[in-house]
Amino acid sequence: MFTALDPFLLARIQFAANISFHILFPTISIALSWVLIYFKWRYVRSRDEAWMDAYRLWVKVFALTFALGVVSGITMSFQFGTNWPGYMMKVGNIAGPLLAYEVLTAFFLEAGFLGIMLFGFRRVPGWLHNLATGLVAFGTTLSAFWILALNSWMQTPAGHEMRNGVAHAVDWWAIVFNPSMPYRLSHMLLASGLTVAFLIAGLSAYQRLRGDRRDAVGATLKTGIVLAAILIPIQIFAGDQHGLNTLKHQPQKVAAMEANWETRGNVPLVLFAWPDEQTRSNRFEIAIPSVASLILTHKPDGVVPGLNDFRGAHPPVAPVFFAFRIMVGVGLLMLAVSWFASWQMWRRGEPAPWMQRVLVAMTFSGWVATLSGWYVTEIGRQPFLVSGVLRTADAVSNVSGGMVATTLAAYLATYLFLLGAYVSVIFYLARKAGKPHAAEPDLKDPVLTQQPA
Repeated sequence: MFTALDPFLLARIQFAANISFHILFPTISIALSWVLIYFKWRYVRSRDEAWMDAYRLWVKVFALTFALGVVSGITMSFQFGTNWPGYMMKVGNIAGPLLAYEVLTAFFLEAGFLGIMLFGFRRVPGWLHNLATGLVAFGTTLSAFWILALNSWMQTPAGHEMRNGVAHAVDWWAIVFNPSMPYRLSHMLLASGLTVAFLIAGLSAYQRLRGDRRDAVGATLKTGIVLAAILIPIQIFAGDQHGLNTLKHQPQKVAAMEANWETRGNVPLVLFAWPDEQTRSNRFEIAIPSVASLILTHKPDGVVPGLNDFRGAHPPVAPVFFAFRIMVGVGLLMLAVSWFASWQMWRRGEPAPWMQRVLVAMTFSGWVATLSGWYVTEIGRQPFLVSGVLRTADAVSNVSGGMVATTLAAYLATYLFLLGAYVSVIFYLARKAGKPHAAEPDLKDPVLTQQPA
């Protein structure tokens, strides 16, 4: 039964499942670590216990998120050897050092100070606990820097030369700061911020709707909404700049995003269509004339490359086309919800109950937008694993379809269970936070009143 399965397709699905699950957690932990610093700073400034209550809840969420991110990252790295050995054989001279830099700098920093951050209340001086929290936050961001440097190099490789079919580094500065790296890094960090903003706002709205009237809930609800309202227009601008960079360096990806088949000017913005690669055309197309050219070239008659210029070397069109529209649609919904909720807070102090229900529904909207964006990025690079350097088909291992199918089923079952458990625990923590803590020790000033033993 399994012998007829395509091991190449299954290996791609397995890696997609692994990276999709993994990216959910760094997307939260990167920005949440900085939000925890903000909560502590507000407490230090105001001595308002509400901010420390907020910190207590969200540091638990951070700990759970960080743990799942580390575990899923380790299993993902296994696949370089099991399913994709050709990757490290061809570009290991680039990928290996970048992954090592991440471990030697970011991961060691996080591992060294995470314990103090999570368990240091009443055990270490306040300044040391603050320092540990800051270094963990810096470590999560540094980790993103190195991983995105590698991923961006795979999209827009630079600073290397090929010798006997193997990539060798000649300029590490050009490798790390390759043409797409600054745009991808800023886009991802902003995506993390928006994911955390809606997570905080949604969970706080959930607490409010359950009757939790504590000041801490009001503080975090406002924090999430305001953070989202500030970041979303910046993200839209960053996304526009990222798109212009992609048009310059990966025009076939942009052509797939827009389902544009012919190189031409006055390209319409396709709101909906069914891209048909057999006929090289769009079915059921609904479009606005010239708007795609205006967005991509900032001129209504600007010329945009078409997919027919890249026959045999462009990505599958439909997945990229639809994923891009999901990402943009969720982003516009984030803009509308965060700005309207901010207006309601300005008028009445808090969002209306119906808006709080909307926020609860959008608790994990950042995940949807981030995953959609990464599908555009990764599927849009096909048929290459490293653009212009290594084709995906040339890196896959010689493993039977049955073996890959078995491990894929095991991965999917495990990840679905862990994801369900993660979401359940987060909402459990939110419910528990509103109950009296009779057994808790007195932590009225866990940051400032500590004295060295």
